[in-house]
Amino acid sequence: MPFSSGAPMPHWIWQHPQWPQLGWNAEALAPPLRQVTLAQGALLGRARGADAALQAEFNLDALLRNIVNSSAIEGEHLDVESVRSSLARRLGLDAAATVPPGARGEGLSHIMWDATANLDAPLSKARLLRWHRWLFAGDDGVLGRRIRIGDWRGPEPMQVVSGRVDRPVVHFEAPPREGLEARIADFLAWFNASRRDTRLDPLLRAAIAHFWFVTLHPFDDGNGRIARALTDLALAQGEGQSIRFYAMSVAILADRKGYYRQLESAQKIESTGQALDLTPWLQWFLATLRQAVDDALAQIDRVLGKSRFWLLHREQSLGPEQVKVLNRLLDGDRPGRGGFAQGISAAQYQAVTRVSKATATRHLADLVAKACLVKLPGGGRNTRYRIAPDPQTEANPSS
Repeated sequence: MPFSSGAPMPHWIWQHPQWPQLGWNAEALAPPLRQVTLAQGALLGRARGADAALQAEFNLDALLRNIVNSSAIEGEHLDVESVRSSLARRLGLDAAATVPPGARGEGLSHIMWDATANLDAPLSKARLLRWHRWLFAGDDGVLGRRIRIGDWRGPEPMQVVSGRVDRPVVHFEAPPREGLEARIADFLAWFNASRRDTRLDPLLRAAIAHFWFVTLHPFDDGNGRIARALTDLALAQGEGQSIRFYAMSVAILADRKGYYRQLESAQKIESTGQALDLTPWLQWFLATLRQAVDDALAQIDRVLGKSRFWLLHREQSLGPEQVKVLNRLLDGDRPGRGGFAQGISAAQYQAVTRVSKATATRHLADLVAKACLVKLPGGGRNTRYRIAPDPQTEANPSS
């Protein structure tokens, strides 16, 4: 938020004489760190309990959602199937490739692949510039303006501004172009050395890397997407594995305003005597990461539950309309698909399958008789049905 009239002008955090010596409240961060670590362990255990084919599907889905949502944070909507096809080819899942990958999908998947598969390769100037070229593969301009692709930004001041032309509000100002290479070199040296720093939690390292890179803002455009790729690299290094089961960019997009608000707040200091306390940003980062892991765990549970359901009912003779409705119920709430969180009624069954009312009622009764569905309390026209409880989950609630 802009400072009020009469208040001291803000100094940017990179102007502080102690930058980049950042601090935080370790006691305040201990509980969320434990929660995220436990959630990551639960997710990893659940995912590894699936067969190899499902694990590959989880990995592809997480990588795809990370790419698509990272671009959506910046207001760009991608050709999802093109990106999926490029990722699938890299993962050796050619059956998941539905369309030929384009240059855009190839470039974005190349960044994600390099960030999550080449964990031991040092982060270097050449690697960052290569990521930037891939980010704009097949495009020599953005929104009608030319940018330097695969090179650092030019001499013009780098600011994030809103408001009227005559009364602009500067939300962020990056360090000047002069000396930028030295600042980048400091960041790269820290990133590579900090991986071996046993005193620094890997999750905090990922959050600091994100913030530090965004602060430098070394490119004309694409800084946020490169920063989120760096976050994925740091998280994968911390976990010691390239396989991804969650997508943090999904959770960031869900709180996009909070994301920019936290970054802006952390960038501003009122005086050079103010301590460089990054605790609020780190708390937001950990909470958002926890949400990403929880969302992935819920998604994996749905997929595993769906797999067990069809395994249990593989001998049942079901019509195509019944299979369609069961899959909709098993998939849960999906954006744009009109999920049935409260179960499905005969009228909704009719609408989904385009059968008569009598046929819908008969199909639902048959699914109840075959233990695919259970009838919820209530009656008459408002009777609703949901998927029958999973016998395995009921027998072992912690599974």
